[in-house]
Amino acid sequence: MTKKYNLILLFTFLLSLTSFAQLETPQPSPASTLTQKVALTDVTVNYSRPGMKARTIFGGLVPYNEIWRTGANAGTKLKFSDNVTLAGQEVLAGEYTLLTIPGQTEWTIILNKDLTLSGADGYDMKEDQCRFQVIPEKGPVIETFTIEFGSFSNTGAQMSLSWSDVVISFPIETKAIAKVEGQIKELLIDGPSAGTYYNAARFYLDQNKELDQALAWINIACEKRPEAFWYTHQKAQILAKLGKTKEAIATAEGSMAAAKANKEGDFGYVVNNENLIKELTGKK
Repeated sequence: MTKKYNLILLFTFLLSLTSFAQLETPQPSPASTLTQKVALTDVTVNYSRPGMKARTIFGGLVPYNEIWRTGANAGTKLKFSDNVTLAGQEVLAGEYTLLTIPGQTEWTIILNKDLTLSGADGYDMKEDQCRFQVIPEKGPVIETFTIEFGSFSNTGAQMSLSWSDVVISFPIETKAIAKVEGQIKELLIDGPSAGTYYNAARFYLDQNKELDQALAWINIACEKRPEAFWYTHQKAQILAKLGKTKEAIATAEGSMAAAKANKEGDFGYVVNNENLIKELTGKK
C-alpha cells in the first residue's frame, strides 16, 4: 500500500512539474506579424515590440551608429511577394532580415539575406540585398515600437518605424502598373491561353457534358497550338462522342502522324490514336 501511495505521489509531482514547465506568461516585448497589401504586393513584417518604460531610447538603450536589430528578441523579418523598389533600390521577392543603424541626423536601413541574424553578431555586409540612408523626423512620443504603412498609392506606400519621438519613413514602390498591363494583355488582348481552352474542353469531355462547347474550345486550342498532337487527340475523342466518326478518325490519324514525327517522342499518343481508330473503324 505504501509503495502504491508513493508511486501516486511521484506521478502527481511529475505532473505538476510538467504543468509548471508549460506556464505561459506575457512577454515584455510581444511578437507581432503584420501583412499589408501594397498595390498588388503582399508585404509581411515579423518583429517584436519593446516599450520605452521611462528609458532614453535612441542614444541610450539603442546606441547611435551601431547596428540595431530593429525591435527586440529575434531579428525583424521583412518579406515581399513580388519584386519591389525600396528608396530607389531593387529588392527581389523573398524574405530578409531588417537591420538599422540609428544616427542623430541620419539612419541606415539594411535588408540582409541572412535570416538567422538577431543583431550585429554574424552580420556580413556581403549578404546585404540593399542599404540606404534616411533622415529621421521628430514625431509624437510613441511608447511601443511600431512598424506601419501609410500614404498608399496605386503603385506603392510609405513604410514607417516609430519609437520614442523618432519616425523613420521610406517608400516602397511595386511593379503594379506592369503587372496590370500584363493582365490586360493576357485577359483582354491575347485572351485565354491554348492551355486554358484545352483544359476546359478536356474537363467537359471527361464529364461527358456540353460536348459542342468542348469542341469549340478544343478547336481554338488547336488553332493556337497546331503542333500539340495531344490536343488533336482530345479533339478526335470529342468528335467520337458527338457521333462524328469519320471526322474523329481523320483527326486521330492527323494526331498520330504528328506524334510519329515529333523528335522528342510520341508520349504514347501513337498507341492512343491507334486504339481510338480501331475502336471507331467498326462504327463507320
